[in-house]
Amino acid sequence: MFDFLTSVPLEKARNLSPVTLAFVGDAVYSLYVRSRLTLSTDFGTGTLQKLTSAEVSAHGQSELLEKIMLKFTQEEEAVFKRGRNAKKATKSKSASVAEYNRSTGFEAVLGYLYLTGQYQRIGELLNNEN
Repeated sequence: MFDFLTSVPLEKARNLSPVTLAFVGDAVYSLYVRSRLTLSTDFGTGTLQKLTSAEVSAHGQSELLEKIMLKFTQEEEAVFKRGRNAKKATKSKSASVAEYNRSTGFEAVLGYLYLTGQYQRIGELLNNEN
């Protein structure tokens, strides 16, 4: 049976593909943004979807990354670089290659932190984005 909040050892997470980490990180960030917007506004679902899409886009993630990247630990920076430099099977239709690569690195960091159970660290990075 799978426990939703089961974390994996650091070594196992380090050995996962950075694109796989980004796959998980994309969901983590989307859930974070959706939860924050839902709990801080009284907008309808259509508006919530538009606001969420703007934030979770490669462009939006690249902008956020500028604010939080200096807070990365050495380990997080290494995961970011692996994600940024990874060969990706798809390309973004609405972002530059640089933005897409950076957003993949950002998502890889979130996926790594989530899978290793570092939920508080995710909050530190995302709640103190300014």
